[in-house]
Amino acid sequence: MSLQSVRQFFSENAPDISVIVTEASSATVALAAEAHGVEPDQIAKTICLRIGDDVVLVVTAGTKRLDNRKFKDRFGVKPRMLDADAVVEATSHPVGGVCPFGLPSPLTIYCDLSLQAYDEVVPAAGATNAAVKIAPERMRSLVGAEWADLCQ
Repeated sequence: MSLQSVRQFFSENAPDISVIVTEASSATVALAAEAHGVEPDQIAKTICLRIGDDVVLVVTAGTKRLDNRKFKDRFGVKPRMLDADAVVEATSHPVGGVCPFGLPSPLTIYCDLSLQAYDEVVPAAGATNAAVKIAPERMRSLVGAEWADLCQ
């Protein structure tokens, strides 16, 4: 269902972008970079967090880590990651395939500034072996995300 919802999202919003399904797993940044022949930081990993009662997604360059100080300065709380079951419940995507596309209901999405270093990034596409290649600004625009400085 998750891969299908991502395919439907692109069919409706950006039909020029194809979902790439590989034989190899792309469930981790290293595996995804190898599968798609890109640098690890070109993998746009999506982190599912809780801020108070709200669930948000933060999309960052592959090897970047959230900076707790920047996050707390921005949101007033420390980031709290969701467990795997809560991630699936919020996004319909399995861990390793989480992305900001094809969500069952709208979530607030932030794209970290680290993504702007690349002309093209490779976020997952709803499965542990699916992804898309997309310009960071186009991704931000398609999902209604806000640019934010949240990583180290």
